[in-house]
Amino acid sequence: MATPELTAVVAAIHDIWMRTTDSIAEALAGHHLTPATFQALWAVDPAEPPPSMKVVAERLHCNAPNLTFITNQLVDRGLVERAVDPADRRSRVVVLTAKGRQVRAELVRTTLENTPLAALTDRELRQLATLLNRTA
Repeated sequence: MATPELTAVVAAIHDIWMRTTDSIAEALAGHHLTPATFQALWAVDPAEPPPSMKVVAERLHCNAPNLTFITNQLVDRGLVERAVDPADRRSRVVVLTAKGRQVRAELVRTTLENTPLAALTDRELRQLATLLNRTA
């Protein structure tokens, strides 16, 4: 059963998401990306081994056909490539191109600079992260 507190928190999270998305719309448009394609680009962390299509779909909470559609857009823009998974040749991984790494870094930086969460102190951000990680 929803409580007023839960309703307020979900509404606040939604508002932060919408305001953040709105604040980066121009930067996304400059790269011909949508919020959905940027989420997929963000889900491919250059500090980790390239994730499988299945892992990216799980990270985005979407189904395989939807991810294929989104990934095709990223491939068309030269931001990612699909490659054979060396651990399972039946599977494909999503690999950032050099351009994809650059665009991802730029857009992540823009997002972090423009999110309303940037107004919080480091202490407040740690507290929020602790609380949010309890829901995972």
